[in-house]
Amino acid sequence: MQRYQDVKFAVIGAGNGGCAMAAHLALKGFDVTLYNRSEKRLEPIRARGGILLEGVHDSGFATIKQVTNDVEEAIRDADVIMVTVPATGHRDVARAIAPFLHEDQIVVLNPGRTGGALEFRNILRQSGLKKEITIAEAQTFIYACRVIKPAHVKIFSVKNEVAVAALPAYRTPKVVEILSKAYPEFKSASNVLETSFNNIGAIFHPTPTLLNTGRIETTKGDFDYYIEGISPTVADILEKLDNERLKVASALGVKAQSALEWLYETYGAEGKNLFEALQNNKAYKGIKAPDSVNTRYIFEDVPESLVPISLIGKMLNVDTPILDSIINLACAAHNINYWETGRTIERLGLEGLTREQIFALVMEGEESLINVEKEMEGVVA
Repeated sequence: MQRYQDVKFAVIGAGNGGCAMAAHLALKGFDVTLYNRSEKRLEPIRARGGILLEGVHDSGFATIKQVTNDVEEAIRDADVIMVTVPATGHRDVARAIAPFLHEDQIVVLNPGRTGGALEFRNILRQSGLKKEITIAEAQTFIYACRVIKPAHVKIFSVKNEVAVAALPAYRTPKVVEILSKAYPEFKSASNVLETSFNNIGAIFHPTPTLLNTGRIETTKGDFDYYIEGISPTVADILEKLDNERLKVASALGVKAQSALEWLYETYGAEGKNLFEALQNNKAYKGIKAPDSVNTRYIFEDVPESLVPISLIGKMLNVDTPILDSIINLACAAHNINYWETGRTIERLGLEGLTREQIFALVMEGEESLINVEKEMEGVVA
């Protein structure tokens, strides 16, 4: 088996996505370390010596070089750190790895949800990190996958194309060049605002879950989430929600595609409306609903996806009544104030910034932001 010794991966998180990614990378011949904070998820992988992967053409048993719950050990030799934990864990990951990062490492959030790279950067700065680290975020997770049983994962589909952007944006080509050795599906986005606002999980996860609460609780999720759970009326609500996302993106000056366009580009699924396109998406067939409303589709996608879209909208005087109602419904369902626990403007590091300053930050980095501030004050930088 050919090995790509020039690129070493650390996969952070041994859930559905992390197990799928670690196994697939290993079967592709890459040097992979799998990290998880809890030893419990790692025990069956250690006992078996790796992970059994099914569902893709290069399926099989993947021997994972290193499995550890020591984060320093996990990232020590990694060129690329693939973060696959739910976005609610990004803050903890940033704080945990900050003391051990070294120059020229790349951290990729898979996915970033909305504002992931910005929040990650802000936490690293607050942790006192001065090293030159590139943070990147994927627009969505490359796999639709599930852990079947311990140390056994199935990939239902691999997306045709996944946008990725670095912070700052001028580093994106280098990130894509390195990632393409493992994932030719990764394509450059303009910047992390584009990947954040093309976060389709914000549309497809919280709302269908909340609107199917009764069915989820009575069947324990025993129905096809996308095919049966998104009826014509639910799909119509999703389209209205999607339009609010697009309005906020437009006000910020960000290129964003509709959920309907995304389904076609990512899966080749066509339809004259969202309902038809979802029904025609073969990749979604067989994916069951969550077995409880205590699911990342709410506790991740509401605070880390919908809340920042709404709050950025408020910064730009864009009303998002349907989006706000979904957040409020989630708060009621979970008895949590997601407006407070989610990605606020302060947590994103955008407090007090103008649209021009935000773009300077995401395109050129901290120094460019300082220059814009000076220009706005009438000072020649």
